[in-house]
Amino acid sequence: MALNYIWSGFFIVGFIAALLQWLFLGDAEIFKRIVDGTFESSKLAVMDIALPLAGVMTLWLGIMNVGEKAGAVDWLARMIAPFFSRIFPGVPKNHPATGHMVMNFSANLLGLDNAATPFGLKAMESLQTLNPNKDEPTDAQIMFLVMHTSGLTLIPLAIMAQRAILGAADPSDIFIPCMIATYVATVTGIVACAIRQRINLFDRVVVGWLGGMTAALVGMIYYLTTYLTKPEMELVSKVVSNFILFGIIITFIVGALRRKVNVYDAFIEGAKGGIQTSITIIPYLVGMLVAISVIRNSGIFGFIVQGFSWIFAGLGLNTDFVPALPTALMKPLSGSGARAMMIDTMKTYGVDSFVGRLSAIFQGSADTTFYIVALYFGSVGIKRTRYAITAGLIADLAGVIAAIAVAYAFFH
Repeated sequence: MALNYIWSGFFIVGFIAALLQWLFLGDAEIFKRIVDGTFESSKLAVMDIALPLAGVMTLWLGIMNVGEKAGAVDWLARMIAPFFSRIFPGVPKNHPATGHMVMNFSANLLGLDNAATPFGLKAMESLQTLNPNKDEPTDAQIMFLVMHTSGLTLIPLAIMAQRAILGAADPSDIFIPCMIATYVATVTGIVACAIRQRINLFDRVVVGWLGGMTAALVGMIYYLTTYLTKPEMELVSKVVSNFILFGIIITFIVGALRRKVNVYDAFIEGAKGGIQTSITIIPYLVGMLVAISVIRNSGIFGFIVQGFSWIFAGLGLNTDFVPALPTALMKPLSGSGARAMMIDTMKTYGVDSFVGRLSAIFQGSADTTFYIVALYFGSVGIKRTRYAITAGLIADLAGVIAAIAVAYAFFH
């Protein structure tokens, strides 16, 4: 429903803005610019994005299926289980919901969205069996949902693929920044829920997990920002990112061979979904890119960016990040809308520009809060959300702030 109003609103507001500029400013060409922009955006969505995306997605969905057959998801599930038992105290130790949640997050970490969603819906269904009040979520359901909306993903596959399609010099250079931003969002969401639910954050397992990962992350950022120049930092980010990605591929293949999996057949099985995925997103891309084009060519984006620039300049802040903010503002409302906004930003400012990279980090720093709330709570008939949306938006805000900070550290 939110996407319905957003999409329709873009056209209506764009038309009103264009009409006012025609009547009061005498801009007779504005409607032509808007119509030309709709045709250009439609072509961009299909010819320049969706079709090239098919090849990249085919490759990586095949690799991810090899990893799944190699037992990567099961291994991650065993690793995460002790931590989950502490932050979900209301879920019995051997309850099926624990396994489903672990599998959901493990699949998300590896970028296996198609596998993650069924696990997530099954987890919510299992948690609902523990819910005494079926109309509103339990604390465990809210914690699960907020962790999910924070979008913790080890491999931002779709973002790197779209950067590659748009001609980025190194599509994976946003790998580490995305990982940092989404980690901050996830930890913030966990802490916000834990405080509300009075979960013991000083339990040694919780401290070991969160404290250990946070210390490693802070140490890495401190080293990169203290001992390296900006060019050296970008170089290290590129080398490490590509090394990790290639290392994951090799690990998946070796793991699958050890399990006596037919690696090539597993790759082909997973790769078959690449073209279908690209075809599936074409209507969404065309719809949102055309709507965004209407808003941009009608001058609305210019007013929004100028407004934010005025506010942040008044606070004495550098405003170079402001043109990327529309992606961050769209993200909680619509995943396809935010993706289209990111692509539009990269096309407008350059895929390797500071703004283009920041929009990609925004896209990878969190997930679509309102959509996930509607999908997961709606699947089990929950009508009242309690504090789930508030906690999710707090995590989103933390991810946005972290994305801006890390973009300045790495790319500005």
